Amino acid sequence: MIEPTAAPLATIASLSAHEGQAVTLRGWLYNLRASGKLLFPIFRDGTGTIQGIVPKAAVSEETFETLKNLSLESSVIVTGKVRADSRAPSGFELDVEGIQVVQRVPDETPFPITLKEHGVDFLMEHRHLWLRTPRQSAILRVRATIMRAAAEYFDTNGFTRTDPPILTPNACEGTSELFEMDYFDDDKAYLTQSGQLYIEATALALGKVYSFGPTFRAEKSKTRRHLTEFWMIEPEVAFLELDGLFDLAENFITHIVITVLNHHRTDLKVIGRDIAKLEAVLGIPSEATATELGAPSSSAHLRAKVGGSATKFPRLSYDEAHAMLADAFAKGLIENEHKDGDDFGSPDETYISSQFDRPVMIHRYPAAIKAFYMQPDPQDPTKALCVDVLAPEGYGEIIGGSQRVDSYDLLKSRIEAHNLPLAAFQWYLDLRKYGSVPHSGFGMGIERAVAWICGLDHVRETIPFARTLNRIYP
Repeated sequence: MIEPTAAPLATIASLSAHEGQAVTLRGWLYNLRASGKLLFPIFRDGTGTIQGIVPKAAVSEETFETLKNLSLESSVIVTGKVRADSRAPSGFELDVEGIQVVQRVPDETPFPITLKEHGVDFLMEHRHLWLRTPRQSAILRVRATIMRAAAEYFDTNGFTRTDPPILTPNACEGTSELFEMDYFDDDKAYLTQSGQLYIEATALALGKVYSFGPTFRAEKSKTRRHLTEFWMIEPEVAFLELDGLFDLAENFITHIVITVLNHHRTDLKVIGRDIAKLEAVLGIPSEATATELGAPSSSAHLRAKVGGSATKFPRLSYDEAHAMLADAFAKGLIENEHKDGDDFGSPDETYISSQFDRPVMIHRYPAAIKAFYMQPDPQDPTKALCVDVLAPEGYGEIIGGSQRVDSYDLLKSRIEAHNLPLAAFQWYLDLRKYGSVPHSGFGMGIERAVAWICGLDHVRETIPFARTLNRIYP
């Protein structure tokens, strides 16, 4: 081992604060190439990657040979001087001075993921190692910020987090798509598909609440948008009606996009995301530059640039969305005709959302195809006071919500009409018996939001370890 010279610890993400200084980095060797008497190691440390420059004449023979023969993904402690370089992806390079090898990957068992093309099955089988690649790491950093921003929005706007149970005795919409398990005394329990019913109770206690946790769906879907285990954030607000829910969803999404743009422009470039598409969500002109938008940490500056909130998201009724699909079918733009009264499938949502540069809100679906707890539209009881928010660029639904039924008698009749066990929902009915008020809420799946914001082809890359119909390993 070669002991690095004494230098302050830093991360790759923080190197802009150390230009011209010697630093110590702790991480792993991601890649290595040689050109005569020059070595170009690339190091990663979890916050990013940086290329090192190692001229043979500038370091000891031992340091040069150690690096030259180092295997990929060996863990190291490296010291060097930070040098600005506009050609480098991060804007900086490291003039390496010393290295300490913490653990060298044996030559007989090299790191299995290389720079060559690997199939999806191979990468998913090695997901525990695939996570180390720059693109996958960048996705997870963006995911973490999306989750933080989502909670931050509610935490700073008067909401109280109230976590519902993961084990439930009944479902929001029946048990056909739930994972069933044995409970004590021969009872059955189910892994939750939503915390909504329970946070309706806490909303009537606290006014404005949200839940944030894992949810589970047992539907046997193989689409690029579905996971069997995912994370959901769900706000619920007393005395809130549908129009107010529109505004809540819009401001919430806007806050998330602004936060990601302020903190992850470098990561988005690593992922390959067209940042202009995200700026369009905020109504920022495409000619606006990153410099004009302010420093990456200047959230207030970016909010001022978009006037404090996004331009209103388009809002279409179900009937207007159906008419759009009918027109597209007539013109040969889509293959399948949408039947009026049916729910929108993934191809329908893809087409509709692809027509807009920002999320579009579709509201007032037919009540017959929606959940029992959705309030009918008083102007047309065949419609439900609900909304789905479709992400642009064909990403489809990222938010689903509604105003809830607030009448005891109507809710009871809806439960019975859906052939749900009345006894299991008696506590839920109690909410309409003791001080019922209009109230509304929605749910947003984190993984679908990550897929859209990162511009990913499949939701499996949005979570550290995806659980799908055919995958539960590793």
